[in-house]
Formats: sequence, C-alpha cells, structure tokens
Amino acid sequence: MVRWGLLLSTLLSVMLGTLLSSPAFAVSQLDARLDKNPVMLGESVLLEVTADSRLPANSINFRVLDNNFTVMVPSVNQSTSVINGDVSHSTTWRVTLLPKASGEFTIPAFTVENVSSEPITIEVMPVQQGSGKLRDVFLQSKLSSSELMVQQMVYYDVTIYFSGDIQRGSLSEPQLEDALIQQVGQDQEGTDLIDGERYRSITRRYAITPQRSGEFTIVPPTFTGDVIDRESARQSYFARSRTIVREAEALPITVQAQPRNYNGDWLVAGLVTLNEEWQPEQAQFMQGEPVTRIITLSAVDVAANQLPELNIELPDGFRVYQEQPQVKGAERAGRLVAQKVITSAIIANTPGEFELPEVKISWWNSQTNRLEQTVLPGRTVQVQANPDRTSPVTIASEPAKSDTAPASTPPQPVSDWRWNYTSSALLTGWLLTLALLLWRQQLLSRKRSRPLPLGQSVFDSKALRAACRTDNKAAARAQLLLWARQQNILSQGSLSALSQKVRPGAFKEQIEQLNAALYSDSAANWQGDALLQAWSDYQQSKQPVTNKGDLPPLYPE
Repeated sequence: MVRWGLLLSTLLSVMLGTLLSSPAFAVSQLDARLDKNPVMLGESVLLEVTADSRLPANSINFRVLDNNFTVMVPSVNQSTSVINGDVSHSTTWRVTLLPKASGEFTIPAFTVENVSSEPITIEVMPVQQGSGKLRDVFLQSKLSSSELMVQQMVYYDVTIYFSGDIQRGSLSEPQLEDALIQQVGQDQEGTDLIDGERYRSITRRYAITPQRSGEFTIVPPTFTGDVIDRESARQSYFARSRTIVREAEALPITVQAQPRNYNGDWLVAGLVTLNEEWQPEQAQFMQGEPVTRIITLSAVDVAANQLPELNIELPDGFRVYQEQPQVKGAERAGRLVAQKVITSAIIANTPGEFELPEVKISWWNSQTNRLEQTVLPGRTVQVQANPDRTSPVTIASEPAKSDTAPASTPPQPVSDWRWNYTSSALLTGWLLTLALLLWRQQLLSRKRSRPLPLGQSVFDSKALRAACRTDNKAAARAQLLLWARQQNILSQGSLSALSQKVRPGAFKEQIEQLNAALYSDSAANWQGDALLQAWSDYQQSKQPVTNKGDLPPLYPE
C-alpha cells in the first residue's frame, strides 16, 4: 500500500513538472486598468496590466508614460494554475504612476505578440478642486527663491500633510543636476488649515547649491508609506493598512552665471562679517612679547567649505605663528551659518610705530543682488622697546698701554698676522657655533607641528601660577599646553583636545572654561585661581603612593 502511494505521488510530481515546464500558450488577451480614476494632482495611481500567458518581465515598456507621469519601478508576477487538467498561465505588471500636471491624459495601448490592450483616459484634477474632501496624505513644496546666482544657496521646503494615521513612511530627497543638496536642521511638526480642513504636517528643509548656470527643474521628493484604511476601520476593529505613494510638485529654477567683471574668490551669501579680538587687549605692544590675534569670518546662507582664504598681511618687523584655521557650520533659525576662526600669535621684533593693513573680502549679496565688500579696518600699533632684551655681543678692543712704562724698555712690535689669525679663529668658531645652533633649531622645529604662541619650550610652574593669579588667559593656555606635552598627555593640539585627554572632574571643567574665555566675549571676566587650584589637585591625585621600604629606581629620571 505504501509502495502504491509513493508511486502515485511520484507520477503526480512528474506530470506537474511536465505541465510547468511546457512552453507557455500564445497571448490571447491583454487587459489594462487603473485602481482609481479621476485622480488628484500629487496622488499616485496604480496601473495594472495582465496577460493570459507567461511572458518575460521586459515584454512591456512603460517608458512611454514618462512625458506625463513619474513612473516607479514596476513589479511583475507570474502564475500557473491547473484546474481539472486545464492549465492556465498569467503575467501581471503593476506600476505606480505620479501625474506631473493636471488635465486629461491618455495611457496608450500596450501590445504584446500582436495583442493590444485598450487605451485609458485618465483625468488629473488640480489641488484646488479638492476643497471639501478630506485627503489622507499630500505634499507641497516651495523655494525661498526661484532665480539665483551660481553657487548661491537656496532653501527648499517640502511639507507632508496628512489627516489619518501613518504607520510608517519614507521621504526621498529632491534632485537637481550638478547641485549640492543637504538637509537643514530637524523636521518641524505642526497643524495647518487647508481648504477648510485641519491637517497635521511635517516639514523638512533642504539647502540646494547649484554648481552651474542654466534653466533647471527640481525633481520633487516622493513619500512612500502605509496608512490606516478608514473604510476597514469603520467596519472592523482590526483595521487594514494600505500603501500610498505621494509626490510634491516640480519647481523650475533659473541659475545665472557669475558676472564677468567679478575678481577674486566667488562667494554668494546673505551676510558676511569680519571681526577680530586681541588677547591681551592693550594699546601698546612690548618688543619680543607675543600677542594673540583672533580673526573670525562669518557668512549666512553659506556652507562651511565655501568660505575663502583670507589675505592677512603684516609689516616687516613682526613674526607670525598662525594656527590651523577652525571651520565650522551651524543652523540658526532655519538658515545655515558658516564660520572660520584664524588664530595667530604675533611677536614684534622692532620698536616703533607700525600700521597693520586692513583685511578685505569681496562677496555677492544674495539679498540685494549686487557686489559688496566687508572690510576689517587697519590699526596703528605702538611697539615699546623692551629693556630686558640683551644687546648684541661686541668684541672689546685691546687696552691702551700705560704711559708709565719704563722708557728703557722698547715697545714690542705687534704682529698683524697674529691678530688676524686670532680674529679669524674666533670668527670661525662663532660661525660654527651659530651653524650648530641653527641645525639644532631646525631639528626641534621638525618635531613640533607649529611654534608655541609664547615662544617657550619648557613648562614653568611659576609662570602658570603667575598667569592664573594675574588672570592672563593666553599665558595660562600656553603653560597648560607645555605641561601637557611634558607629561606626555598631548603632543600637540589645543585646549579642547587637552580636555578630552584628562579625566572628568574640576580640572577638566576649568580647562573648558578657560577655552571658552579665550574665544567668547561672554566669559571675558575669567578668574585663574580656580584653574590653579584644580591643576594642583589634579597633580596631587596623579602622584602614586610610595612605600618607604621600596628601593630607589636604578635609573632615576
């Protein structure tokens, strides 16, 4: 009995395999239909085409609809059924269409193996005709400006309005050829009254920066999600969900080229400012003492990587040690703000009066559509001579002979050759020493990433205490970085990097407060006593507890 059952199942499997592997029947019918008609602009419509045969997926080309619709990727389903020995095949294409404009359009007939479907006329109603009818989900988009200059940032807002419950959803980004696109800030939620109906809304903002001029159309974003079916929710406690696809309207944009008479780095912004800060702030400079200069370039409606380099010049007699510029961007009230901070240590070598030249930057004002210049005014500085600076070394002349020398002793002739030989030997030795010092200085400069602002290379605890007690922020910063290098905590970097290296506590907080006081006007009244106490406690906590019975190290440091 078991053998007969096994044999019967084998025969059925062979027959079914033969039927499935047999060639498909010729196409005799091709049907096309829409899930709804008419449709509102911004809503999607599902086109379904069914053939009574097994066909390849590429048998129908839906690209013929591109002129009037945005065509999503089609899905293909093939099936075979056997009923009372009769075999039937079918192939179904399902594709989502998003109308590009309102009006009446014709979906043409599709033809496969000389069999054609019937053309379909679809009516797309504008959004204004939807008043009084509550819509489940629809999108709206807008631009801050439709006419702009090349590399000018424009803001693109897309808002999703919905009246029901969205289980899940995703929103694609807008697309524009040869443009930089980035999201600005977080999504904003709210409620709006449209056509007399209350809708919940989610607004997302993008910053679009075109890189070439011309006429373009922004490809709008598409929302795909699942919403609760209202009809099933009224009839059953277990409501079904349905998938929807919505698209915002396409917006044209005109991008103008850069003016031909414009010279310099091209920068388009809503506002550009230049500010400077001196630390310490003083009317006169002291010869040989460093002063920190901080220049800040800020621009509105500009990405951080668009900020140009600044041409900062100083007269002869000044040495400048410039740090790596700090560039950052942020979002303020829905607009992007970029900032570049240039910190330099300036040392005056020569006393006198000097004129620091102005710093100027040219830019195109996107608000007034004209060329403007932002200028950081020049400054006249007085450099006082430093009495502590040593004077250059001079070779003393030979002392004069005493007039009381005995007359009987004839004067000894002085050999010019011996004096010249001695002078040459001294000069050669001095030059060799100078060359050795310069060579050693070059080796030290290669090991350091940049010169220290205060020109010091060794940490001095007395200097740190003096800086903290006199509230000298720049000197305290320099000594802390020297201390970090001596302790092998930080080979190079800034106070921000040092605060990341020390463990959490009072010392870490004081470092961050000092860093904020250096670069923020709101923390100008900085007190160094707290930093000195926190540093002393940190030093004390790092010292290990030693045992008196332990032997001293073999190689003490």
